Amino acid sequence: MMIRKIIKINEELCNGCGLCAQACHEGAIEMIDGKAKLVHEHYCDGLGDCLPACPANAITFEEREAPAYDEAAVKAAQAEKAGKAETEKPALACGCPGSMAKAIHRSGVAQTAPQPTGCPGLLSQWPVQIKLVPEQAPYYHNANLLIAADCTAYAYGNFHQDFIRNHITLIGCPKLDEGDYTEKLTSILANNEIKSLTIARMQVPCCGGLERAAVQALKNSGKMIPWQVRVITTGMDRFWTVNFPLLLIKESFL
Repeated sequence: MMIRKIIKINEELCNGCGLCAQACHEGAIEMIDGKAKLVHEHYCDGLGDCLPACPANAITFEEREAPAYDEAAVKAAQAEKAGKAETEKPALACGCPGSMAKAIHRSGVAQTAPQPTGCPGLLSQWPVQIKLVPEQAPYYHNANLLIAADCTAYAYGNFHQDFIRNHITLIGCPKLDEGDYTEKLTSILANNEIKSLTIARMQVPCCGGLERAAVQALKNSGKMIPWQVRVITTGMDRFWTVNFPLLLIKESFL
């Protein structure tokens, strides 16, 4: 044990987004019961890569007695994790059918007009997971792009009619998926002619990670694309919309 600089997590401020755990390359932080916890003190190098990732400012430095940083243990844990991920990876070197990009053409279904309750699904392409979609595809051309949190379609009963209709749909969950969506979303926005962008998220704080990734991707793309955030409340089949007609206006919202 020694006196050294180490991170401190305020669990009362933590919103459970998990971004700090993703930013901690050493694996010192884990999400337990919806809160970030420093579970491996000897993995923490005290450099604080996790601090800027936290949207709630729940992480600070402190100097206290703690185990010394163990680089060898960190590398061993990283190697074990990488080996486990490789073992669990689907054995589909050429790509599985579920991730094959294709447009969906629905005969007899007019997506331009609202459909009655119980109408067929209005999904226009496959796949939909951000991790699986291609960065370039014909269906992106002049598309209205919807980036939606996984839970939104379950929380809002008329999601196909009010959100998916006339949109190319991408879904993800920053709390459950590993890594950051920003780079891939930047490529999609920069390399395709996207007409508009809608971000659909839940009211819960952890959905903020998806919104931040999409907004940062729009910034990185350098394009002036009209965009809006549609927030769905939990427990009620309703939402509210915040519109941003130009890229530069969004700064006032962040």
